[in-house]
Amino acid sequence: MAGTSVKKKGSGSSIHARRVIAYIVLIIISFICLFWFYVLFINATRSNAELGRGFTVVPGKYLGTNFYNLFHGSLPVVRGMVNSLIIAGLSAFLSTYFSTMTAYAIHAYRFAGRKAVFTFILGIMCVPTQVTALGFVKLVQGMGLENNFIPLIVPSIAAPATFFYLKQYMDSNLPGELLEAARIDGAGEVRIFNTVAIPLMKPAISVQAIFTFVASWNNYFTPSLILHKDNTKTLPILIAQLRAADWLKFDMGQVYAMIAFSIFPVIVVYLILSKNIVGGLAAGAVKG
Repeated sequence: MAGTSVKKKGSGSSIHARRVIAYIVLIIISFICLFWFYVLFINATRSNAELGRGFTVVPGKYLGTNFYNLFHGSLPVVRGMVNSLIIAGLSAFLSTYFSTMTAYAIHAYRFAGRKAVFTFILGIMCVPTQVTALGFVKLVQGMGLENNFIPLIVPSIAAPATFFYLKQYMDSNLPGELLEAARIDGAGEVRIFNTVAIPLMKPAISVQAIFTFVASWNNYFTPSLILHKDNTKTLPILIAQLRAADWLKFDMGQVYAMIAFSIFPVIVVYLILSKNIVGGLAAGAVKG
């Protein structure tokens, strides 16, 4: 009995030690991740001359000045914000909805070529965007869709990585018996998908909506090939233009202020959907 008690105490202390180590590691990682946001917002409060003298942990007094110069400059910053919101928001919605629908079709139905379709979709994940960029731009030019948001939004429907994640999540959390029960009750396939499958997929959909929104929001490569007019450009393009300004007009304080300004919508979206991230990632990573 005494030996058993000692073993239990030793096991308990071991678990406590591992938990303390885990918390310490998580605190260190969190600090490393958040430190760069702190650097960004500190630099947004400093002037170009102060930034040239190096980093300091004390905020400057030029935040208002930087934002005033930014919004009263030659770049349409507010318009760029609206353009980015339209493209990123619609891309996130279309990508998650239709990827969920595709994953549902392969998960819920048994048809000839099902495995081949699944393999083909996964194979598309291996094709880099840069490889197809030239053909994509020529197609857009041929259709007369330059300086248009459609080529940046509609292709987001085909998202192999989003589809794969949602398919794995369905395999773990969407039992076929539940779908059969809904069919027996007389529900149609569209109704089953929208009222049964989607609510159960909400955590995974929220996770992928965040990832898709952030990826589209930060995307510079494809929009820079299509959007050439100032009133259609997104924030990443405008940030690149601001950084490439003539050295006489270059102001690093404005650059940091614009980057900080562009991060706010991403933070808002994250705060709205973040409660589903941990549950969605955990459930999607383990296949039942």
